[in-house]
Amino acid sequence: MDLNTISLLVFGLIVLIIGGNLLLKAAVSISLRFGIPKLLIGMTVVSLATSAPELIVSIKSALKGSPDLAISNVLGSNIANLGLVLGITIVFSPINISKSVYKKEWPIMMFSAIYFLIVVLDGVISKTEGGILVCFLVMTISALIKLRDKDEIELDNDSEDSFLKSLLILFFGGLFLYFGSEWFIDGAIMLANSFGISERIIGITVVSIGTSIPELVTSLVAVLNKEKSISLGNLLGSNIFNVFAVLGITSLVTPLTVLDQNIIDYDIYIMLFFASIILPLIFFPKKLVLGRKEGVIILLFYTVYIYQLFFN
Repeated sequence: MDLNTISLLVFGLIVLIIGGNLLLKAAVSISLRFGIPKLLIGMTVVSLATSAPELIVSIKSALKGSPDLAISNVLGSNIANLGLVLGITIVFSPINISKSVYKKEWPIMMFSAIYFLIVVLDGVISKTEGGILVCFLVMTISALIKLRDKDEIELDNDSEDSFLKSLLILFFGGLFLYFGSEWFIDGAIMLANSFGISERIIGITVVSIGTSIPELVTSLVAVLNKEKSISLGNLLGSNIFNVFAVLGITSLVTPLTVLDQNIIDYDIYIMLFFASIILPLIFFPKKLVLGRKEGVIILLFYTVYIYQLFFN
């Protein structure tokens, strides 16, 4: 491995994250200008914009002939959201869990995870299956908008930039996403080749953790600023969008064929494991609170999983 590979990987990730943030700012500003209700913006525009890095990375990976990288990016991101981001966040500070988490977000997330298992079992995610996933995305957004109280949605950006400024930010956000993802994926593939590691492992570790950095930073900043609005529901929502939006749209663009059987035989069940253990942890030992003990447990499971990927 040379310095160029690391530079390409790191620089690509930085540009990718900047592009995602610019896209989010522009999308919210344009939506506000057109009078779209904040509730609708929070459940659609914000959620889709924050999934943009994962989406672009998965689509480009598939088009570059690396479907395992595309699929493992979604798998790894979902595992990292609950095993790494949530674990680190609640180790820093316990968070209270709202009832909507186990009544709405968690059941939908479990359904998305189980359906992910179903569509990937035959080793191919077809365009038809991608279309079904996107239909589930639309249905999920509609259901969550109807079921969610208006005061549950909070937007960080209440200001409206000029329309021209918003369009410029949108343009540069897209540009940054395009080139950042290009460099990041090329660096990841070069890293896999230089170490003789499969694209599956690189996707689950380097790529997925990289695209989960914004969620981790946001969660830690919220905790450090004593923002109690941070909730498990945000991470569960990210996992839902990763399956229905990222996997769905990517497989609509090009069918995905699993090359590494470990994705089907092992990794998908790890994702289901992390998704399923959240519910009992919400109620035990302390009801509707995720504290430091639970954080340590989650991080331990995640560390064991990552360790065995490289040394098993």
